[in-house]
Amino acid sequence: MPLPPLSSLQFSVLGALCEQPSNGRHLRATLRALGVRRTLAAFYQLMARLEDAGWVDGWYEQEVIRGQLIKERHYRITAAGAAAWEATREFYAGAAEPGRSKARAKRGLAHA
Repeated sequence: MPLPPLSSLQFSVLGALCEQPSNGRHLRATLRALGVRRTLAAFYQLMARLEDAGWVDGWYEQEVIRGQLIKERHYRITAAGAAAWEATREFYAGAAEPGRSKARAKRGLAHA
């Protein structure tokens, strides 16, 4: 069985976006709640890589935060991102059921 397409960090971000589109600030808060600490630069580099892979779409919106007008980056998961998230979820679900993954691999159904 091939490795899942997503790292645990990518899986967490896409999982949050499966629920609803979000801005970078809220995604960073979601990651902090999971115990993940990233600098702003590292976070936005991660998001740029997810965009380059075609797993998320990003755009800017002007918002007022604490009285200041800023451009904030927003993200939504793409169909390809949802498929990668699902494939990763299925990989780990299969790994949690040892007999299931071996039986599926024998039948050539590792991805079915």
